[in-house]
Amino acid sequence: MEGAQAGLSWMTVLRKRANYRKAFDRFDPSIVARYDARKVKALLSDAGIIRNRSKIESAIRNAKRFVEIQAEFGTFDAYIWGFVAGRPKVNRWKSLRQIPAKTRESDAMSEALKERGFTFVGSTICYAYMQAVGMVNDHLTHCFRYHR
Repeated sequence: MEGAQAGLSWMTVLRKRANYRKAFDRFDPSIVARYDARKVKALLSDAGIIRNRSKIESAIRNAKRFVEIQAEFGTFDAYIWGFVAGRPKVNRWKSLRQIPAKTRESDAMSEALKERGFTFVGSTICYAYMQAVGMVNDHLTHCFRYHR
């Protein structure tokens, strides 16, 4: 979903989330990695998703790389958490203006993923992923979620 959002508003993508889940086989990387030209053609005609060939082909390519990382490291999780030394980075932001769009960790993740053949994985997308999966805690210090 992060790659699909690139250059678009989040609301545009979020409104299509259920359609994406169906079109991309519930985001199962082992299935998506096996998509062929016929499936790409079907996805390009699916009005329920963003019909951008580069983004669709990126999702398939990234699924293939994801499966390769799983095979190499046992899990994608084992690989990706290495960018924060296996522990969530807890920030102490007091205002939204302090929260960065990217960090040196997301820069490193982006470069490493690109070296492995991933696309649509710029540093900002990587940082959003890190926030979403709990690798960084960017909740403001006064937010009820900060200590959880």
